[in-house]
Amino acid sequence: MLFSMLGLSCKKGPGDGGTSTIKGKVYAMDYNGSGQLQGEFYSPEERVYLIYGDGDFYGMDTRTSFDGSYEFPFLLKGSYTVFAYSNCDTCASGTMAVKITTDITKNNSTVELPDLVIRK
Repeated sequence: MLFSMLGLSCKKGPGDGGTSTIKGKVYAMDYNGSGQLQGEFYSPEERVYLIYGDGDFYGMDTRTSFDGSYEFPFLLKGSYTVFAYSNCDTCASGTMAVKITTDITKNNSTVELPDLVIRK
């Protein structure tokens, strides 16, 4: 009985400490004050967040590199939500989260996400 209880307590859910990676890029659409598109580009120095499982708060964050890429290494199998903040003219706060949810199903794997498209 003791051994079966120990086995149950060792089961890990999503989080850090694993061998898998989630990566992607942040793509920005830059609008001027009158709503006209001024440019589009992969955005450097954007903060990107990672939520483990169905949590309400992020467990890890990073910034994008010069080419808009980000990476969350050393993850366990499980469900994750990646998000970045985007400007939002119709939101009370002026920003909104742009999210992508994905699953890591195998150890030693890399999950490449579609672009997180934000508004600047």
